[in-house]
Amino acid sequence: MSIEIANESGMDVAEPDLVSVARFAIGKMDVHPAAELSMVLVDLDTMADLHMRWMDLPGPTDVMSFPMDELEPGGRPDGAEPGPSMLGDIVLCPEFAAAQATKAGHSLDHELALLTVHGVLHLLGYDHAEPEEEKVMFGLQNRLLAEWYESLREAARRAEQAERDRRLLGKTGFTAPGDPLDPA
Repeated sequence: MSIEIANESGMDVAEPDLVSVARFAIGKMDVHPAAELSMVLVDLDTMADLHMRWMDLPGPTDVMSFPMDELEPGGRPDGAEPGPSMLGDIVLCPEFAAAQATKAGHSLDHELALLTVHGVLHLLGYDHAEPEEEKVMFGLQNRLLAEWYESLREAARRAEQAERDRRLLGKTGFTAPGDPLDPA
């Protein structure tokens, strides 16, 4: 999966986290692993211009999605095997997101992760214009975000355990066969 980020916002953000959460959400939605995604982070003026040009709404917003190919998660059972495709573009405005994060009482990193998942879902055809659509999309968004955070916690637990094992094995002088420190 190819995910490209261009940060034109002037703000320092955790770009690897945005790639990670986008990759996680795309994978969980059963999109072909060779799919491509572009993410652009922009300033308030650029986002306001895009918002007016594409949505005919004044002022900036937090996230906009521009789908490229018509995709359905999991594909159709009677359709051909899905192949790689360009999902589209997600445009994020970190400055706008920072104000939302402050208002919501959480970090900018969390807000940008949430908006990234939101943008991915829009690229996959989800919407929230109607109450039932909103319920489905926001439920899925919250579930994906919670699962991503759990995957990060699990990876950290495994890394901590591996480090404890390495220290313990180093103190005992034990080396496993094939270990570079094995004298055999």
